[in-house]
Amino acid sequence: MVGRSASAYERELRYLLEGNPSAVRRYSRTLPSEDQAEFERLIEAPYLVIRGAGSFGFDLVALRRDYAFPLEVKASAEPVIRFTAASGRAEAQLSAHRSQVSRVGLMVLYAYRRVGRQKEEPWRIFRAGSPPDRGVLRMICRRLPQVSATAAGHGILRWEEGMPLSRFLRQAYFLEERPLPVSA
Repeated sequence: MVGRSASAYERELRYLLEGNPSAVRRYSRTLPSEDQAEFERLIEAPYLVIRGAGSFGFDLVALRRDYAFPLEVKASAEPVIRFTAASGRAEAQLSAHRSQVSRVGLMVLYAYRRVGRQKEEPWRIFRAGSPPDRGVLRMICRRLPQVSATAAGHGILRWEEGMPLSRFLRQAYFLEERPLPVSA
């Protein structure tokens, strides 16, 4: 992990979503200049972020006025994370997370921090499962790439397939500002 523990990356994401000015500005420097101001909206419009605990709990839960999403944070210098590594604990966790959130109409997101990437935005976002049937969260998550599966059905994260964090947040802000269509 290149000298930082997984909890350091969890804290990094938490500080970003909470709109910590120094963290947001430092991260926005990795973005094209036209995207920096948009990303810095986090300073004025942050998420309330709660740290989870426990071996099968969520790492973070990000809350907004109209929605919430549990987050599982992963970090690796490798371009792929296989959920069957480390005795399959992540695979069991993925299954448990999908089960927990589907019961209440939420969506678990996986945030993959690529370690050692200097020229590209390091965070990518994925969804685990199908988006909810309705609401803001459905609109936000429907375009997110799914956690991939191997031929044997095991979870796998391919960093290059994920949605950059800045693009995910831009979509979320856009959808929050639009009125949702009224369903019959």
